[in-house]
Amino acid sequence: MAINPMKLLQFKTMWDEFTNRHPKFPQFITAVTQHGITEGTVIEVSVTTPEGKNFTSNLKVTAEDIAAAKSLQDAQ
Repeated sequence: MAINPMKLLQFKTMWDEFTNRHPKFPQFITAVTQHGITEGTVIEVSVTTPEGKNFTSNLKVTAEDIAAAKSLQDAQ
């Protein structure tokens, strides 16, 4: 599968705009990445709508998850 260079540029622009609006998010990702995610780590995501509804989910990282992430990194 070929990567469309124009789509990459669009994504880069959107990412730059996102990080300008939410500057703490990349810092958070960097901190998590530097510390490392190991087997047994719990990742939790919580979403609160403007109406106050809250949705939360979590997952415990498995050895297979780590292998899949490393495979994606190696493909870059």
